[in-house]
Amino acid sequence: QVQLVESGGGLVQAGGSLRLSCAASGRTFSSYAMAWFRQAPGNERDFVAAITWSGSSTKYIDSVRGRFTISRDNAKNTVYLQMNSLKPEDTAVYYCAATPLRGWLLRAHEYSYWGQGTQVTVSS
Repeated sequence: QVQLVESGGGLVQAGGSLRLSCAASGRTFSSYAMAWFRQAPGNERDFVAAITWSGSSTKYIDSVRGRFTISRDNAKNTVYLQMNSLKPEDTAVYYCAATPLRGWLLRAHEYSYWGQGTQVTVSS
């Protein structure tokens, strides 16, 4: 069982930056692949970025590649999403998710554990 708690969301102007954090409970955090998803009003929950259990590999959707960076600190049981050059279209509730499965998993139903979400609002 893994419990996830996100923090770091807020209101920022276009071009600004935010860093989201996701703190995980449990001693087996390092065995889980982690991901960030986002959900805008009226939309499905969409994949944003993922990182392997070791942190050696990452994956991003095209619209955030070069602007967002996912990372993790297994000693602190925490995964991060550094978001730079934010755009109004990045506005959404951001969720972190964990899965014990291997391979690149891009769909929400493939993740077993979810945080409660944190709101990111980017004003133009």
